[in-house]
Amino acid sequence: MSARKPALGFIVVTLFLDVLGLGLIIPILPRLVERFVGNDPSEGAFYVGLLTSTYAVMQFFFSPIMGSISDRYGRRVVLLVTLFGQVCDYLLLAFAPTLWWFFLGRVIAGIGGASIGTAGAYIADVSPPEKRAQNFGFIGMAFGLGFIAGPLMSSVLGTVELSLPFGLHVEALRTPFLVAGGFTLLNAIWGVFFVPESLAPENRRDFSWARANPFGTLSYLTRYPAVVGLAVVWLFIGIAQRGLESTWVLFTEYRFHWDVRDTGLSLATVGISAAFVQSVVIRKVMPKFGERKTLVMALLVGAIGYAGYGLVTQGWMLYVVLLVASLGGLAGPATQGLLSKAVPPNEQGMMQGGLLAVGSLTAIIGPPLATNLFGFFISEKAPFHFPGAAFFSSAILALIALLLARRTFARLPP
Repeated sequence: MSARKPALGFIVVTLFLDVLGLGLIIPILPRLVERFVGNDPSEGAFYVGLLTSTYAVMQFFFSPIMGSISDRYGRRVVLLVTLFGQVCDYLLLAFAPTLWWFFLGRVIAGIGGASIGTAGAYIADVSPPEKRAQNFGFIGMAFGLGFIAGPLMSSVLGTVELSLPFGLHVEALRTPFLVAGGFTLLNAIWGVFFVPESLAPENRRDFSWARANPFGTLSYLTRYPAVVGLAVVWLFIGIAQRGLESTWVLFTEYRFHWDVRDTGLSLATVGISAAFVQSVVIRKVMPKFGERKTLVMALLVGAIGYAGYGLVTQGWMLYVVLLVASLGGLAGPATQGLLSKAVPPNEQGMMQGGLLAVGSLTAIIGPPLATNLFGFFISEKAPFHFPGAAFFSSAILALIALLLARRTFARLPP
């Protein structure tokens, strides 16, 4: 068998495990954090947002650094080092005795998550030009499957306690971390023994701090007025979505007393709905209405959906709102489609790099904004009790994005 096929399989599994880890942590982390702060949901919300933002900050700064290191020393070494780092992160989460060990784990995980771009570069290295776009589709597939499998894994394993040799005991909420760490370790061993380097020596270049600067990719976006406007729309869309993700478990646990199984199943349903919309619905809607009308429609539906989440009074209502709100997921592909038409073909890579940087910023800003709103409006300091405040803030952000999009359209040719 040629080296190319096992290399692609390794990359797909690596990306799948990266996203599985994110989906795995979402239903569990808030509950563990609350235990460290005396089961105070308001204070726990503050630390959940801070932990989520810590991961995003590390990913923002290390993504270009990892890319430049991989251009100098090869993709394989970067991928393997980050995989073993993720194993260490899972062990920390499984056995951390205090909250501050969780922050160390999020730092390590954020650095490891910065290797996603390196995985994409590996795919480009081993794929012939005529199959490159097809092989890049594996990235989207791995992301979709990982976000579905992660919450499902939490819902099943989050109720299973483990007794290990040497008197070690793992409580039920931490069992998924240990299992995910085992899978990641096996994948790293596979990489050590069976995965070749993809970057030929003649294609390597010296490490450059200029290329490793995350703000450099952001500054590129200012070269085109249309790109700036749409990038700001992308920013507001991302902050709204990150806010929903970071408060979903906090809200459902506080409002409906859902356990890890309930939240895991609901998040898996969100992942399945998103996959259906972006793989089936988009093929019907986008050709018929075009990117502009689709974006406006998706942002309006998204705003209604966010508000609906904040107003529900029973858990089953979330699933009803989800059927409508999932159509808001069309906003992302519509914005990317418009952005791809706003720059020349030979600058698409730089534009995508800038979008990745903006995406990291949304994950830095969105979670602490939303979790602090949630924590404040369930505390005694709030002028009125409103657990859905964070979802309403996402609705407002979606409406602002809608107004900015329409303003940007007015300055663009038809």
